[in-house]
Amino acid sequence: MTDIRRTVLWVVFTMSLVLLWDGWQKYNGHPSMFSPAAPKPVAAAGSAAVPAPAGAALPAAAAAAGTVAPQAGAATQGEQITISTDVVKVTLDTLGADVTRVELLKYLSFPEHRWYEPLAELVGMRPKQSVEGTPIVLLDAAHGYRAQSGLVGSKGEQLPTHNTLMRLVSGERALKDGANELVLRFESPEVGGVKLAKTYTFKRGDYVVGVKHEVVNVGAAALTPQLYVQLQRDGQPAPGGSGFYSTFTGPAVYTEKSKFHKIEFKDLDKDKFEIEKTANDGWVGMVQHYFASAWLRNAEGAREFYARKLGNGLYSVGMVFTLPTLAPEAKASTEEQLFVGPQEEKKLAALAPGLELVKDYGWFTVLSKPLFWLLDQLHKVLGNWGWSIIALVVLLKIGFYWLNASAYRSMAKMKAVNPKITEMRERLKDKPQEMQQEMMRIYREEKVNPIGSCLPIFLQMPFFIALYWVLLSSVEMRGAPWLGWIGDLAVPDPFFILPVLMTLSSLFQVWLNPTPPDPTQAKMMWIMPLAFSFMFFAFPAGLVLYWLVNNILSIAQQWAINKQLGVTN
Repeated sequence: MTDIRRTVLWVVFTMSLVLLWDGWQKYNGHPSMFSPAAPKPVAAAGSAAVPAPAGAALPAAAAAAGTVAPQAGAATQGEQITISTDVVKVTLDTLGADVTRVELLKYLSFPEHRWYEPLAELVGMRPKQSVEGTPIVLLDAAHGYRAQSGLVGSKGEQLPTHNTLMRLVSGERALKDGANELVLRFESPEVGGVKLAKTYTFKRGDYVVGVKHEVVNVGAAALTPQLYVQLQRDGQPAPGGSGFYSTFTGPAVYTEKSKFHKIEFKDLDKDKFEIEKTANDGWVGMVQHYFASAWLRNAEGAREFYARKLGNGLYSVGMVFTLPTLAPEAKASTEEQLFVGPQEEKKLAALAPGLELVKDYGWFTVLSKPLFWLLDQLHKVLGNWGWSIIALVVLLKIGFYWLNASAYRSMAKMKAVNPKITEMRERLKDKPQEMQQEMMRIYREEKVNPIGSCLPIFLQMPFFIALYWVLLSSVEMRGAPWLGWIGDLAVPDPFFILPVLMTLSSLFQVWLNPTPPDPTQAKMMWIMPLAFSFMFFAFPAGLVLYWLVNNILSIAQQWAINKQLGVTN
């Protein structure tokens, strides 16, 4: 039995080291040992995607929208129109009047330092670098990431699409002082007897763009146009990720009936995914760590949903709306919203039902949402996200005080009987079956439950995992300072002070815990914290702070209980 446990421990330890090394390789931009290297980013010329065969699983209109090809003789490149407000800088392409680039001016990214640079600056070996951040780029034509819209005919008529060259007929290039909105209007030429106009409305301090589509039938016959709105991008992970933890990047679809569905790019490759094809409500989006884009229409009305793989390594997700039948000279208009911005939970919930779910809490959403609410309430009082994290961990430890106390008392009793167990193992080392029986007798006589220290901790784990995802997913942590050297809780500690303290606290916990009778297991107990501590050097400072405070409070409670029961350390 002992040999089996020893073998299992070594297998777990070896696999952990392999996974840690693989994570470190990915973190430094090297290919993973377990999967092929990611394809190179797609540089999309213009906005026309290579047509993909229409899938039978897609609604007919959605299939048409997802495979719109350039019209014969159509332009392949348009003029780039750049506008700016106080929170975004946006580029629109007159080819389709698409949104091809969005810079979030309030959210900056900074070049990554090599690990030794902050230390070199601290001791004066190199001058302190003054690095200005650059705005986060969410939509980006270099990666085929665009917000598109256009028309398809219900009977296959060729109408203005995102491949139709349009012209800017009115609009300013910047939000003027004192103005609260900026409006641009694009108009298409007549295609298939139809003209399309798009009007974009940008508002001060807002990441939501109003998009009005106006359709005019200038032909001689009645027709029923269908409007599609879609988001298109390549399958590359969002920048700023880590090989030590994963966050979702990809399309998402929401309806009131089916709720929120994320779609992996690999599932689109295989055409193996399930979404509701038609509904009277809902939205589509593209999600990544901290940020998202989404086409919204809050007014109820029939719509079709689609998601598919296109050519050139691109993917799209979108909706199709059937407009009223238009007689000659008749007009119709629709109003949609395009959201491109940060995943601020409360603001997203106010924009559209279920939109806050783009903030990915993983399996523990039911626990994470109230934990974030509590964290937000603490921040309103304390005014600092770092101190709010500490306060939240303290509240959790208070809430689980008696559960933890039960576990630590069990550990203390285990530590108290360890000398007896060690003597017994040495005496009966050649009689494993008798050793097991004697060990159970000692546990019974001393009223020690070997699993009594595990169950209370196991019951708490969902709460602490949920808090982990709260801290990992909350855009509020980006750029949020704590103390002096921690200027951003969303990036690793530049001087590795928190990870080192975290490692020391983990080793101290091992010393406080009862020593396993098996010498091999005892060595493993010391080696494992050192092996796993490498991950904390790449984790965001906010996550390491949370684990460190949790460790310190656990140590304090366990130390007090050991003293209370007279257990020497």
